[in-house]
Amino acid sequence: MIAAMLNTCRTPHWPRQFARWPGMLMLALLALLASGPVFAVTGELDLTSSFVGLLAVAIFVLAYALVMAEEKIHMRKSKPVLVAAGIIWALIGWVYVKAGMPAESEHAFRMTLLEFTELMLFLLVAMTYINALEERRVFDALRSWMVRKGFSYRSLFWITGVLAFVISPIADNLTTALLMCAVVTKVAEGDKRFINLACINIVVAANAGGAFSPFGDITTLMVWQAGIIEFYEFFELLIPSLINFLIPAVVMSFFIQNRKPDSLEEDVWLKRGARRIIALFLLTVATAVACHTLLHLPPVLGMMTGLGYLQFFGYFLRRTLPRSLERKRTRYSQRGDWKKLESLGSVVPFDVFNRVARAEWDTLLFFYGVVMCVGGLGFMGYLGMLSDALYTGWNATGANVTLGVLSAVVDNIPVMFAVLTMEPDMSHGQWLLITLTAGVGGSLLSIGSAAGVALMGQARGNYTFMGHLRWTPVIALGYIASVMAHLWLNAESFSVL
Repeated sequence: MIAAMLNTCRTPHWPRQFARWPGMLMLALLALLASGPVFAVTGELDLTSSFVGLLAVAIFVLAYALVMAEEKIHMRKSKPVLVAAGIIWALIGWVYVKAGMPAESEHAFRMTLLEFTELMLFLLVAMTYINALEERRVFDALRSWMVRKGFSYRSLFWITGVLAFVISPIADNLTTALLMCAVVTKVAEGDKRFINLACINIVVAANAGGAFSPFGDITTLMVWQAGIIEFYEFFELLIPSLINFLIPAVVMSFFIQNRKPDSLEEDVWLKRGARRIIALFLLTVATAVACHTLLHLPPVLGMMTGLGYLQFFGYFLRRTLPRSLERKRTRYSQRGDWKKLESLGSVVPFDVFNRVARAEWDTLLFFYGVVMCVGGLGFMGYLGMLSDALYTGWNATGANVTLGVLSAVVDNIPVMFAVLTMEPDMSHGQWLLITLTAGVGGSLLSIGSAAGVALMGQARGNYTFMGHLRWTPVIALGYIASVMAHLWLNAESFSVL
């Protein structure tokens, strides 16, 4: 989920540049495919061939070029798209005022803003919970347990892959990938070949696991919030997603030496309230699902209510902290556990708003800029043109599979937003197909998903663009097999509109 929205600023320069600068043709394609609001509308005026429309496309292309050059020019990626969004909508407003229809452009802008706000608040709560779990050392404890067990390289390869597949539907694919990568790099420090294979496996597993859950990736969240696929219907993609993970994992596992790394000792203690925050997170997810499924209200209502759960629990933790510290000092002193006793001196009260502040605000603002930019381009009529080209000129299956491959270069969030904005007349099976392909297509390249980009930074020098590219044919086999599995297993859904 939630993993697609977080940014990493430690990515090596050359792999991203290698893939993201194939020329102005790709930039122009990106401009057409970039994201827009789920319920965007096309305006009364067709501006696709006008000077204002072409200027808007040029402005967005320039803004995205600056985004791609972030690491060279050291400018946060939210800045150019925020300015571009303002200019594009100002151009729209100017044209519609001249045409005597200012109310229509205002209504379209408000609809676009509403769609972004719902997604942003949903993601903000999810990020806050993940940050709270990280602060309570839940992820550190899981990593410590795996390190201390002394698994062999082959066992570690499969354990981290399976855990990435299982955890990502709940925690999001980015957080899960970073956690598993931390285990691999610590245990196999210096073994570049194994770390590269393990990281590829983690990226594929995390993206595949996120594809069959509304909470596993921002693209699945968008489809769920749009009301196109119900919560339980995502699980129809479980087996295709599992196939997408298993085929490349089985092939890569034969190239891993079955030896044990040096044993490591690392003790991590969960902070007070960690398990209860996990329970509150699950309760928050259940509340969001209930709001959407039973009450037919936006899931963001349940997520914001869940933030209230966490705030109340944070209040409880702060109020009871002095008594808790006193009991622990007495207990540790009686046992002579001086190490734990010393650690009590660094305990600070839990603060929910510190967790909110740690959310990736640059990425959220970037998300706003992209949504508003192409909400404007869609209102001008460009996404309608693209919809006719893809879903009228091609068959839906070919278009959805191609867009999944394209998401390895362009990124799956803009691709999914574009499809949702175009709202092509597709069967239920086709909507499941684009959800699957947009979710797992990014695994084909290391720069195709937030998980891959993040791991290139975390395992710098060990996991690289070229190291991933060597295994792309094997990953592509998993991609093709998962599509075929969905076409076969869920054949009945292709007749349901």
